[in-house]
Amino acid sequence: MAAEEENIFLFIPNIIGYGRIILAIISFYFMPTNYVIAGICYILSGLLDAFDGHAARHFNQSTKFGAMLDQLTDRCGTMCLCVTLSNFYPKYMFLFQLSMVIDIACHWIFLHSSLLKGKSSHKFQDLNDNPIMAIYYTKTVLFWFCACNELFYASLYVLHFTEGPLMFNIGIFKAIAYITAPVAFVKTLISLVHGYVASINIAAVDKTERQILKKE
Repeated sequence: MAAEEENIFLFIPNIIGYGRIILAIISFYFMPTNYVIAGICYILSGLLDAFDGHAARHFNQSTKFGAMLDQLTDRCGTMCLCVTLSNFYPKYMFLFQLSMVIDIACHWIFLHSSLLKGKSSHKFQDLNDNPIMAIYYTKTVLFWFCACNELFYASLYVLHFTEGPLMFNIGIFKAIAYITAPVAFVKTLISLVHGYVASINIAAVDKTERQILKKE
């Protein structure tokens, strides 16, 4: 009797990913008007990012589709938040545009290059990879960079509505923005490293494929 065919789309981590997308869309809808609902949905969508990874490892359901879904949800979530911030702070629109372009383009090409190399996820780094990427994708470093980056943009978002309770004569959300801004800037630089490493990797794949074609 043939083994039952697996349905990748119904894998538990991918179902969690669909939930993340629904929460993100609700957050996008309320972003211009209701920061409480938008914030709760955005945070829940981000928190579920950790659960889908654990589910993938626990149930042995890591897939390239899941990696793509996870990456696109992250990037689109940050992009839509930056679009909202561009409307809230039009003076800094160009900086938000640069942030979106660097974030999406560099992460996407890095993910694609990782899949071309046969990895199921861009987060799997080995000893032959770029040392910056190897350090960045350790669990602790990745968590803090991503958390601080999200806190930076989220604090800017909430600041449009309220500065929050005062702490040492400064609103708590403004304080969070100041503290996390350097980390967000460094993360943008690391995104550029993503793009550089990915370009080198894809060129290497091209070179190998061209050599095979010439031999044939």
